[in-house]
Amino acid sequence: MKILFVASEAFPLVKTGGLGDVLYSLPHALHARGADVRLVLPGYRALLSQLDQVRILGWIEVRGAEGIVGARILETRHPDYAFPLWVVDCPALFDREGNPYVNASGHDWPDNAERFTVFARVAAQLAQDVLEIGWQPAVVHLHDWQTGLVAAFLADQPERPKTVFTIHNLAYGGNFPYSDFVRLQLPGQWWSSEGVEFHGGLSMLKAGIVYADAVTTVSPTYAAEICTPAFGCGLDGLLRSVQHKLHGILNGIDTAIWNPSTDVHLPAHYSAGRILPGKRRNKQALLERFLPHADAAAMQAPLLGLVTRLVEQKGIDWVLAAIPVLLAETDVRIVLLGSGQAVYEKKFARLAKQHPDRLFVEIGYDEPLAHQIEAGADLFLMPSRFEPCGLNQMYSLRYGTPPVVYKTGGLADTVVDANAATLADASANGFVFDKPEVSAFLAAVRRALELYRQPKQWQQLQQSGMRQSFDWSDSAGHYLALYSL
Repeated sequence: MKILFVASEAFPLVKTGGLGDVLYSLPHALHARGADVRLVLPGYRALLSQLDQVRILGWIEVRGAEGIVGARILETRHPDYAFPLWVVDCPALFDREGNPYVNASGHDWPDNAERFTVFARVAAQLAQDVLEIGWQPAVVHLHDWQTGLVAAFLADQPERPKTVFTIHNLAYGGNFPYSDFVRLQLPGQWWSSEGVEFHGGLSMLKAGIVYADAVTTVSPTYAAEICTPAFGCGLDGLLRSVQHKLHGILNGIDTAIWNPSTDVHLPAHYSAGRILPGKRRNKQALLERFLPHADAAAMQAPLLGLVTRLVEQKGIDWVLAAIPVLLAETDVRIVLLGSGQAVYEKKFARLAKQHPDRLFVEIGYDEPLAHQIEAGADLFLMPSRFEPCGLNQMYSLRYGTPPVVYKTGGLADTVVDANAATLADASANGFVFDKPEVSAFLAAVRRALELYRQPKQWQQLQQSGMRQSFDWSDSAGHYLALYSL
């Protein structure tokens, strides 16, 4: 089966979050099952600088905001990819420094509507083999709002491929004013409440939902949640109306990259059968990164880890409220890696300055450090208000670092709360709270710290998580079945 993936990021070429990880892992899992895969990406400056040999497949001209825009289509083989990558090289729209979606000040690029409309127009043409290279997909798999218009452009084409649109996070809708719809000369018949119109503007995410043949999201619980007003971001009515084509398929993780017994970023390796020595060595190395002379008291105290975007969705305000309480009433140490809203970055930096021996904060993203936190921490904090799937809780389980999570989305699908019954039958693997408030979060952390002081039960909890399978092959099977419907 020929499958064309269309996305705005993919690890390790460009990554801002879990979307990038999925666009590396899922296509490879399908390739391993015999699928013939291509992945098309925008030609960002940072991406192009990582390419070695490229072949020009041809040129495609499409309409932009001010007239015709030309794009050069490149094909490349990257050492981390088992299949060819296609790159839409359009310097006027993508050859710039910084983040794919926002400028240095953290604001959306003002021409994002044009950038991703042009990208979608080009991708739709590639899906129809307009360059006559002899490769036409049976399925085009689209990811998040940046690709939603591809489904719309393909919807009325004869003998077109099937389209599957995956919502990774409904909160990011790709919403633009009606003036952009007009300037980009999008088809007038799209402009209705049954089309792309959303509260008087254009929603690229809605386009994907409306026009794709199948819609998926990244966990079964999230698929149900987004059909409710609480999680539907104003699209719950639409999602309820398309439930016949809505599927929740849990993401997997790359178990080759995220493997504590082989992870190249770790000072010491370990497995479910032999946890303690490796975890201790990784904890020591992590502490010494921030405290060069970490003493025995620091090693014995529970170390709480977070790797997160610093935004409200992730429950960061709950974490900020909980930290002073935990520092006052317990001996915990806390290490955080993340970036996001400036107000949160400043608050964490200020707290870390006040508690230099207890709270360690690294603002930014550091892939090796993310792995080291998963391995070196005793407990992982992930109190997201909503979480379509979440990957870090699965990394944590695999690394023997029980997570503390709110009962939502993919967190609810993967973390089993440690209580008397689940500890007795060895199904527990973490700590779950079900009220969206800081007191409930703190209560869950306190329960976790109490169990941490019981080594036998704690090791059983770690082993339960480490022995679970979150391999992408299961999810790949579900997608192949969906493609064939």
